[in-house]
Amino acid sequence: MDNHKIYGLIGFPLIHSFSRNYFNQKFEAEDIDAEYLNFEIDDIGHLMEIFSEYPQLAGLNVTIPYKEQVLPYLDEIDPDAAQIGAVNVIKIIRDGDDFKLKGFNSDVVGFCDSLKPLLQPHHTEALVLGTGGAAKAVAHGLRLLGIEPHFVSRRKSASTLTYEELTRATIAEHTVVVNTTPLGMYPHMDECPDIPYRALSNRHICYDLIYNPAETLFLKNAREQGAATKNGLEMLLLQAFKSYEIWNS
Repeated sequence: MDNHKIYGLIGFPLIHSFSRNYFNQKFEAEDIDAEYLNFEIDDIGHLMEIFSEYPQLAGLNVTIPYKEQVLPYLDEIDPDAAQIGAVNVIKIIRDGDDFKLKGFNSDVVGFCDSLKPLLQPHHTEALVLGTGGAAKAVAHGLRLLGIEPHFVSRRKSASTLTYEELTRATIAEHTVVVNTTPLGMYPHMDECPDIPYRALSNRHICYDLIYNPAETLFLKNAREQGAATKNGLEMLLLQAFKSYEIWNS
């Protein structure tokens, strides 16, 4: 039983998450002596309690709202994750009873590899809805793909547009729109970001990081205007695969 490893996910809430099923099916199919647990904590301050309670913990994924809040708890941060300013994978490096926490970001790889097949030469400007940890990873990924990201937030700042400022012309100009907010996520499936959907066209790609439900109201509205659409399931699977690689490298 000594080799039994535990992996898990920290976030709040976790009702929407598929990660636990994905990893536990993987462990069973590949005969790996491990299990994946959900750690639904309502405050990042409870993080260290998880480590003392689960000495076999070998790695964590991090989701909303802790991708940025977790940074002060880490001993080391991978340069890419440091540049992004958000972490979604924690590797636990053990030395006897001591351990070190190293943060990584697998969202960027997952997002880029998932978006790439949809891209056309005219996709050069993007709107990133939201400004949290996932939005930072998406913006970093867009820049790597040669697309200039512009953040959209409810609050006005020097580096963001507000939803009120999104005119038809703004939408027409930005042919990639990525939702990184939780709006529309199960069980709140009747919600969506407040953008002028009628300005979307078949020149647009609308991408939603949400994968539960498979088609959010954001994606449905975009599809009805002829836009190419994609949800976050493939990104989730690609980043999960990358997470496992990080934990076991």
